[in-house]
Amino acid sequence: MSILRFARALRLRCPDCGAGPVTQRWFGIRPACPRCRLRLDRGEPDYFLGAWPTPPWNAIYYGGIVGMILAPVFFYPFSKLCWLAFDLMFRPPRPEDFEA
Repeated sequence: MSILRFARALRLRCPDCGAGPVTQRWFGIRPACPRCRLRLDRGEPDYFLGAWPTPPWNAIYYGGIVGMILAPVFFYPFSKLCWLAFDLMFRPPRPEDFEA
């Protein structure tokens, strides 16, 4: 169901019911869906800004440093195998690609 909601949103439709259009201009969104009346800002004035009253900047800063060190180590095998899967879509395996 969530994939369907994202597909509707990508078509600039209401994620809940699929009705549209829900945009007024390129940068303007209607207050509510024309069909199901879902409030598109969820009733919060700064809903789309992602604003925090007091962000924990030190935790974000040091957590980011730790993440930049640990993420490549953790994701290394996943990234190699995902790249191989991507490559196999464009270059199917040949007999010489297999060990004897």
